[in-house]
Amino acid sequence: MAEPSSRRTQVGIVGAGPAGLVLGRLLDLQGIDSVILEARSREYVEKRVRAGVLEQGTVDLMQEMGVGDRMLAEGLVHHGIHLRFDRRDHHIAFDELTDGRGITIYGQQEVVKDLIAARLEADAPLHFEVEEVSLADLDSEQPLIRYRHEGEQRELRCDVIAGCDGFHGVCRETVPEGALRFHVRDYPFAWFGVLAEAPPSTEELIYCSSERGFALHSMRSPQLSRLYFQCDPDEKLEDWPDERIWEELHTRLEREDDWSLTEGPLVEKGITPMRAFVAEPMQYGRLYLAGDAVHIVPPTGAKGLNLAVSDVRVLAEALGRWFEGGDDSLLESYSDVCLRRVWRTQHFSWWMTWMLHRFPDDEDGFQAKLSRAQLEYVCSSKAAATTLAENYVGLSQVGSEA
Repeated sequence: MAEPSSRRTQVGIVGAGPAGLVLGRLLDLQGIDSVILEARSREYVEKRVRAGVLEQGTVDLMQEMGVGDRMLAEGLVHHGIHLRFDRRDHHIAFDELTDGRGITIYGQQEVVKDLIAARLEADAPLHFEVEEVSLADLDSEQPLIRYRHEGEQRELRCDVIAGCDGFHGVCRETVPEGALRFHVRDYPFAWFGVLAEAPPSTEELIYCSSERGFALHSMRSPQLSRLYFQCDPDEKLEDWPDERIWEELHTRLEREDDWSLTEGPLVEKGITPMRAFVAEPMQYGRLYLAGDAVHIVPPTGAKGLNLAVSDVRVLAEALGRWFEGGDDSLLESYSDVCLRRVWRTQHFSWWMTWMLHRFPDDEDGFQAKLSRAQLEYVCSSKAAATTLAENYVGLSQVGSEA
């Protein structure tokens, strides 16, 4: 059997989603060598539709990294959201409550395209369709990644490995049993999501609490609407023809005036389970976990992509200090620093989910009454609205994080 080909790098990055690509870009800008390995094809990752709401900090970072031109040209800047209940809208004005901060609607797949283009333009290593990835020697000074690419067995010796390969990736699974603690919450409902070739019926997102459950009207572009409604986790796509989907959305999103929901061909359907997950610590030896590999939040707060970007921003700064002058203090505290934001974000995502959804075990309506009281408070109190706005656009600091 032929010996595997070997090479050396400073940082081996497993996963070419937002976390891995942002980390690679930040390292490249600091002159730190990295190799990114991705199991899927380039076509797949560039078409994978996921999140579409970018916090102000994520938008600012895209510009700082030199990959924000298309985002600025095509992204939809929003300065608030609508909370809809009792068939009435209540506007939460982010810019007025957060000193002008807002969000930008720009699909995750578009962020990925921009980062991949920048990576290839810089002639930095990015390998797609990598197979049989395994990690070794994590507690040594030279951890190892083994993998197969283009039919050849390869080995990559690193100073550090960044596990950015998602919830089902190999990196977290490689950590010895007992070294991580897991926190999991499965919600008793899911989201039925559709992408419609229809102009959005709203200029800003609508979060709706109705008698039939939660609904969300979002968008991906001036021509594409992204819509969701709460459903049972066991629902089947085949039980929901287009006509039934539109009927459900019309019912839940109904408003008391002449507002109407614009229909169009449905080009994508999917059911997303609702769960929360955190593994801690976020590091083991020379392996540093980031993004969905180490935490998942329910999508109600639109935080998944933004939280992944926050992780690798901290990691990139820590690696920069270490490689430049041997200062490993931020590397040592990487997990503690990131987890403060992770748990703040988990709380916000849980709070939004709790406030807007109908819980199936709420037989006496107690939960629904509490949720209604919270909605009324948020919509009548500047302090409560500010809490929502600050968290939604993204907190610049969390706790003692700097």
